[in-house]
Amino acid sequence: MNIPQSSLPRIIIIGGGFGGIALAKKLSKKEIQVVLLDKHNYHTFQPLLYQVSTGGLEPDSIAYPIRKVLQGYPNFYFRLAEVLQVDTENRKIATNIGDIGYDYLVVATGSETNYFGNKNIEEKGMAMKTIPQSLNLRSLILENFEQALLTDDLHERDALMNFVIVGGGPTGVELAGALAEIKKGILPKDYPDLDTRRAQINLIQGSDRILPAMSEIASSKAERFLEKLGVNVWKDIRVTDYNGKHVATDGDISFESATLVWAAGVQAVCLDGLNAKEFLCKGNRLKVNRFNQVEGFKEIFAVGDVAQMETETFPDGHPMMAQPAIQQGENLGQNLVRLIEKKPLKPFTYKDKGNMATVGRNKAVCDLPRFKFQGVFAWYIWMFVHLYFLIGFRNRVVVFINWVYNYIRFDREARLIIRPFKKEYQTSKEKETVS
Repeated sequence: MNIPQSSLPRIIIIGGGFGGIALAKKLSKKEIQVVLLDKHNYHTFQPLLYQVSTGGLEPDSIAYPIRKVLQGYPNFYFRLAEVLQVDTENRKIATNIGDIGYDYLVVATGSETNYFGNKNIEEKGMAMKTIPQSLNLRSLILENFEQALLTDDLHERDALMNFVIVGGGPTGVELAGALAEIKKGILPKDYPDLDTRRAQINLIQGSDRILPAMSEIASSKAERFLEKLGVNVWKDIRVTDYNGKHVATDGDISFESATLVWAAGVQAVCLDGLNAKEFLCKGNRLKVNRFNQVEGFKEIFAVGDVAQMETETFPDGHPMMAQPAIQQGENLGQNLVRLIEKKPLKPFTYKDKGNMATVGRNKAVCDLPRFKFQGVFAWYIWMFVHLYFLIGFRNRVVVFINWVYNYIRFDREARLIIRPFKKEYQTSKEKETVS
């Protein structure tokens, strides 16, 4: 890896997400050698991935080079690498570009889509956890409408224009709202020779309300917002299978759709060497104490989605969101310095700053620790918070200008098929041609 040997203690951070970046910043000016490993050379602002999927933003607006984030920091090294295994006995990490030893290791690998063992949905459904996945979804959405123009089969055309979103959390709600606005304001202009009124957006939630992590008033208000936009909200229904066209559920209802977006759950990204049962909790999360130390180790830590810290307030661990990851990263940065200086560690205490979700133009719900509000004001708060936490001045400016332009023109000009996405689903006309 060409990392120079040094008398300074070496801390390796695996993952350049919210937690990893926050930690690296805290260590940036300390007498410590910091090595950050990630399989991408950029940090992704995941809360806005749905806008990439629906043509509201280009991917470079929500991504930022990791090297530029920590540019100029002494004793900092970034390597583009995929971690293959952690050797806890010899304090080494095996990667696809070589091995490297560590004094302290921080696992900040984040989370990935959890399909709960359903291989058909994993193979034929769409996820939206990374920028490449969001670009694939954007291409598929646009390609489906192009294909709908070419088919004479009404059922096939409806399937191409029907969307099923599984999961009523913030990701599913925000994606459903964005698709509904596209249907209302953009599709009739882009496809005047297609009856886009037949397009359907279906949001399926397995529990009795959407946004279950938020207050009941936020859930009910968000549901009303979605219904006004024309979204079909289905509750107490679970999707059991998908073959690329037919969506099966555990109820009497089924759907014909060429696009199923799975937003029904996530699980921690597990590393070989730390995946033994004694280290893991539900969802592959690593058991950590109040100092983010992985149980059984003094020199291995975990932050963010991959860490499960059980407290009285959060018996199942902190929510798998950006704020806990950022706060844990910052606290761990202080504790690693304390550890090296042989000072007592400071236990982590999560400061809940609230939850929010946007449902569309002038529509959002916001649960703050002391206040709960919905509508236009909540929408402004949502925009301000997301702009504030974006990394990079350019990204903030570009996103703000895009939002203003889209608001005034009621348009999403990034609806481009840059790289076609081929799905196993074939139209009957294509099948006839092949046969």
